[in-house]
Amino acid sequence: MIKALLMLYAVWGFNWVVMKEASLFFPPVTFACYRFISGAAVLLLINIWLRLPLPPKRYWKWIIITGILQIALNNAAVQIGMQTLDAGLVAVLNYSMPVWVAILAHFFLHETLTRRKAAGIILSMAGMCILMNIDTLGSMSGIFFTIGGAVAWAVASVIIKYQDRTMKAKDCTMIQYTTWQMTVGALTLLIYTTIFDQGSSHWTWLSISCLAYNGILASALAFFLWNFILTRMEAGKASIAVLGVPVVGVICGVLFLGEALRGSTALGMLLILGGILLIVMHPPTKKLPP
Repeated sequence: MIKALLMLYAVWGFNWVVMKEASLFFPPVTFACYRFISGAAVLLLINIWLRLPLPPKRYWKWIIITGILQIALNNAAVQIGMQTLDAGLVAVLNYSMPVWVAILAHFFLHETLTRRKAAGIILSMAGMCILMNIDTLGSMSGIFFTIGGAVAWAVASVIIKYQDRTMKAKDCTMIQYTTWQMTVGALTLLIYTTIFDQGSSHWTWLSISCLAYNGILASALAFFLWNFILTRMEAGKASIAVLGVPVVGVICGVLFLGEALRGSTALGMLLILGGILLIVMHPPTKKLPP
């Protein structure tokens, strides 16, 4: 589990650098569409190579719902939000996902929202605000779009956890589930970009490399890891644990883009990591007297 989390941190964290480069070549939603079409293609090839059948009929309602919510709506909302909001604010609003997961999991997964968990969420979200240097807001419509994307991601995460608990027969592997979930999301984004003009793309070796990284690693591999982690941890804990991604992203920006590491940035990272540890680490058990 720790290895899967660390790999997810590395792939999605470095993708902050890749996405900044990709924004020079592609319209935002178009790039998200290309990204998930590429990721779905990779996963479909793996399914063919492994000779995996289609998931059983009873899984498809979950696959379609989570594909639209987690892949299409969340990413489209983030890209739309970036048109009127600072990138830092969009990141904070999108990564409010753990708050919504904790609330939904309390009611639908019977994961108790303890004081310790609530304190970890508050600490991590405060760290996110400091890390992203949030001092202004912006368009209220952009804020609502982005929060809506975070809620969509949260609902999809809870659904994945719920269906994993309720499906007694494990006759659909996580590779199968992620493949068709991403295919549904990619097709939804393709329909959106076909209907609404997104502008032109510029193809160079660098833009193709950015797309390849996003398709193979940041989409196919990373979403498989995320779905796998969700089925092995409490949804609330998994959602808080993923907040390590922005920390790695900022560090990658410092190392690869020459961005400055301010004292407030370091404080924000420490608060996020403190919130993660507060929730993920088990509290010490009291020893009974002999």
